[in-house]
Amino acid sequence: MRRFDLLIPGEINPDLILSGDVEPQFGQAEKLVESAALTVGSSSVITACGAARLGLKVAFIGVCGDDIFGHFMLEEMQQRGIDTSAVIVDPNRNTGLTVILNKGHDRAMLTYPGAIPALRAEDIPDDLLRQARHLHVASYFLQDALRPGLPRLFERARAFGLTTSLDTNWDPAGAWRGLPELLPLVNVFLPNAAEALALTGEADIERAALKLAEQVETVAIKLGSEGTLAVGQAFQPVAGQKGILRVPSIAVQVVDTVGAGDTFNAGFLYGYLHGWPLEKSLRLAAVCGALSTQAAGGTAAQPTLDQARAFLTLDT
Repeated sequence: MRRFDLLIPGEINPDLILSGDVEPQFGQAEKLVESAALTVGSSSVITACGAARLGLKVAFIGVCGDDIFGHFMLEEMQQRGIDTSAVIVDPNRNTGLTVILNKGHDRAMLTYPGAIPALRAEDIPDDLLRQARHLHVASYFLQDALRPGLPRLFERARAFGLTTSLDTNWDPAGAWRGLPELLPLVNVFLPNAAEALALTGEADIERAALKLAEQVETVAIKLGSEGTLAVGQAFQPVAGQKGILRVPSIAVQVVDTVGAGDTFNAGFLYGYLHGWPLEKSLRLAAVCGALSTQAAGGTAAQPTLDQARAFLTLDT
């Protein structure tokens, strides 16, 4: 028996979310915004929180500073039942921070990296890997020290019997490099539409999905309010179909889309780790992502499994 369903090595940073008329005016002008909130940030941590909320046993390893932002993040994770005993608290580093300018359904983000890029693959011991069933990595392009060692880390994980998943998130440099060696070691790839198109150079999302599926066992692409689509080896399409499964989103009153994709990931991984069929996992993921948008921040509206099941159309 393994202690953890899910092990996430990742970045640790809170989000400072400013909402309203958030377009800054330089020249020392001061503007008032409608609201400000310090919330759990980082794609990796939000996914961990969503998975724990659904009932998975989650362990997290990352680097943060011995400062107010680091303490805030550790306390928030611990309150949600996430094991943070492997987190490296470095008093010589500052915890990263993302300032989110939230304007309606759109947002802009300003990130101070701090300790975000500090975690290395060598910091993740074999003993910790052996305790988990699945390894999930997000924010691929932000984790500079971790990125070069990820192929070897995924090889180690798979040798110990773990399955693996990856959500690259956006590449701030726009280069989209370094993935050909890693993707064949990934069981589940979880990009959004913009990321999938950028990675493949395709203009059509279905062609992008099929191209990615040539390297990865299962590809689930987030389409926002349009739902999601997936290509997976376990999905058997009817004759004449391309092998692409589409699932719609559900209608919700959107307050804040921060972290919706990360909560989607948590929902999909719950189904995947419980051996659910691809369509059922995809529906749970779409529901979790949609429900998470009903409150400010990435974690405040993350659903429990019972809350999510109420919106599923398949027998659960």
